[in-house]
Amino acid sequence: MSFKRATLAAALAALPFTVVAEDAALSEVVVTAPQMRDPLVVTNDPKAPQVPVPASDGASFLKNIPGFNVIRKGGTDGDPVLRGLAGSRLNVLLDGAEFHGGCGMRMDPPTAYVFPESYDRVVVVKGPQTVRYGNGNLAGVVSFERDVKPLKETGVRAFGSLMAGSWGRLDGVADATFGTPNFFLRAIGTHSESDNYDDGDGRETHSFYERKSLSLQGGWTPDANTALTLSAVRSEANAAYADRTMDGVVFDRDGYDIKFSKKRISDVVRKIEAQYTYNYIDHVMDNYSLRTRTGNYMWNNPDRETHGMRASIDLALGQAAVLTLGADRQENEHTLRKNPMGWTPATAPIESYARVKDLDATNTGVYGELTYALADRQRLIGGLRHDSYEATRYSTTAALNGTSDEGLAGGFLRYEQDLASLPATAYIGIGHGARPMDHWEATTYNGIMATRKLDPEKNTQIDAGLVWNGKDVNGSVSAYYSKIDDYMLTHSHLTSAGLGVCPAGTPTTGMGATATYNCAFNVDATRYGLEADVAWRFAKNWTLRGAYASVRADNDTMDVPLAQTPPQELKLGIDWQSGPWSAGALARFVDDQDRIHLGYGSIVGQDLGKTPGFSTFAINGSYRFDKRFLVSAGIDNLFDKTYAEHISRTGAAIAGYDPATTRVNEPGRFAWIKLNVALD
Repeated sequence: MSFKRATLAAALAALPFTVVAEDAALSEVVVTAPQMRDPLVVTNDPKAPQVPVPASDGASFLKNIPGFNVIRKGGTDGDPVLRGLAGSRLNVLLDGAEFHGGCGMRMDPPTAYVFPESYDRVVVVKGPQTVRYGNGNLAGVVSFERDVKPLKETGVRAFGSLMAGSWGRLDGVADATFGTPNFFLRAIGTHSESDNYDDGDGRETHSFYERKSLSLQGGWTPDANTALTLSAVRSEANAAYADRTMDGVVFDRDGYDIKFSKKRISDVVRKIEAQYTYNYIDHVMDNYSLRTRTGNYMWNNPDRETHGMRASIDLALGQAAVLTLGADRQENEHTLRKNPMGWTPATAPIESYARVKDLDATNTGVYGELTYALADRQRLIGGLRHDSYEATRYSTTAALNGTSDEGLAGGFLRYEQDLASLPATAYIGIGHGARPMDHWEATTYNGIMATRKLDPEKNTQIDAGLVWNGKDVNGSVSAYYSKIDDYMLTHSHLTSAGLGVCPAGTPTTGMGATATYNCAFNVDATRYGLEADVAWRFAKNWTLRGAYASVRADNDTMDVPLAQTPPQELKLGIDWQSGPWSAGALARFVDDQDRIHLGYGSIVGQDLGKTPGFSTFAINGSYRFDKRFLVSAGIDNLFDKTYAEHISRTGAAIAGYDPATTRVNEPGRFAWIKLNVALD
């Protein structure tokens, strides 16, 4: 279910206005920069070939969308950043389920458990412009979604893809649905692996990985308006990291959910939905399984168990409005076990050590969202939300124990108008979102919970823009202005480096001149930015494409730039398509960034220094044999450029590899070829 169209189309199809449909003539065979088709909403097809080719995880898939960046740590499992905001400021849902990773140092953000091609659609809502999908969406919401699409007759529907690329990259996906119009069983299997990649200078990066997953979904669809589904997923992975002293040797996820929906119940009750989800994450990191060990043996084994429930009802209020009322609840338990001093593999297996619970957290939310047609071409969309959040943290040290109990409010109001003489929609909206201190801000950066509780972070943001869906031109432009009260800023430095200060009472680790100061505290911040995208079919077979993103952010409390803000960037591309053939080229230009706050940032990383600008180029081509078979190929970073993103983790010294780099460099020249097969 997509965010806006679920309301306007499914819930109240009789509303007296229309949404301009996407012009298929401008759709991409190989996706280079997904476009905004509705106000603040970007929808992308994860099964279509992408340029640059994303890694098999969710974050690298999102980086093609204007406004997104990815913090690189190795070959996979980077952290997604939207408009300079990351971590729990960006809600991520997998088929309706919101959950979080287990690692305190962000080895496994939620997108680390995403296999993009196993989903049918990826929907992004930018800014606090919905209240349906949990609190904390200060940056926005990302939803990886699967369709419930009954078979028209007894038979099989299938999709598959196989991609091979440089450095031993091999991805495979098989997605098959068996059944009748009333019952179906869907099975999805994925596999992805890669060896270490080289940067543009030929420097080998500790970055190999292997990922695999199996998903099963059974469904009962007795009629066109009713669906009951039961799903289960198992995924496993391991990954080498270039930015730290340990690697991720286990990324196991087990999950299941049951979902019920029914549409067109009466003239008033248009739709009801209910869902229960369960996810369990077991994560192990160590310094000896995937690398040559130096020093003592180290391992760490966190896990997280998440239960989620949500229910909603769509009510038609006359002929001009639909009201969605809903409630959701999420329960989290996090535990940890780690090696004792002097441990070796001969001492005892990891599984023999008891887990120690360090977090219990619950969040219960209620919301209402209304779409009201003022006239044929004018509408208001708005919503209100309230959450009750409670987290209890445990420790063997009494001073580190504490409970956080917060009431959080959110809401938005947006006006949209379809222009009478143009194929365009103009909009302006204001939104407010709040989030509590998350587990990592409370522990990794703010250990003395009882005395150093952080205030909830609150973002009030204005968004305005124009979406154009024409015959030969599609595009959008959006601007935003944001005031964040009590932004949670982190700081990490060595005493010998003398970088900045932490508030009084900040805990430290280490001794003497090597002590590391980690802290998190509240500041006020101002952010504003601009994003744009365009596709112009200037000739019969030719389309020009472009995308631009820029954000400027200030730490008002300390009168410095807000740390971890990406530089502006521009993408320019050209496509040619004639019959079954297509070809394209894409250039990406990234500006330098000198607005930094050294040593400060968020739970995903801190500013490492100024960065120069860079540019990269990619080419691609494809041939469609028929509606079933598509072959595509391309080369990313065509000129083998050596570069690193401004927002990146710092390189670590790893035995057997070249000396550490300031940042983790991006891959050099990467060639790939991919086959897509669709049977329906």
